[in-house]
Amino acid sequence: MPMNRVISIVDDDSSVRESTMDLLSSFGFIAVAFKRPDEFLRFNRLYSACCLISDVQLPGMTGLELYEHLVGSGSTLPTILITAFPDDKDRVRALGAGVIGYLTKPFNEEELIACVWAALDRRDTGSGSDAK
Repeated sequence: MPMNRVISIVDDDSSVRESTMDLLSSFGFIAVAFKRPDEFLRFNRLYSACCLISDVQLPGMTGLELYEHLVGSGSTLPTILITAFPDDKDRVRALGAGVIGYLTKPFNEEELIACVWAALDRRDTGSGSDAK
């Protein structure tokens, strides 16, 4: 059971934020959602998060730019990107940069949860994993 595992969600679509929070909560995770990347970056418990699920297209910066910002500041927060507008070049770039998964909306719930578990495994063990 994922006791006290905080998963952060950044998506400007309220229905995606809410449904993803509900899904994660049903698996016992603590889900914290944000509409914009800057809100997430100001979160006072930013470093308590075990995983980040972020939309690719966001106001202010893309999900990949958010991930790269975190990496540049020394964070090893495993990240899953989701998008309604998949692009093969973006997918290759994101996975090459180290994101755990690049999923297309509407994403398969089992696939998202598998990516979350892979992210937590990477966080807990520092090991790599197969990206989707």
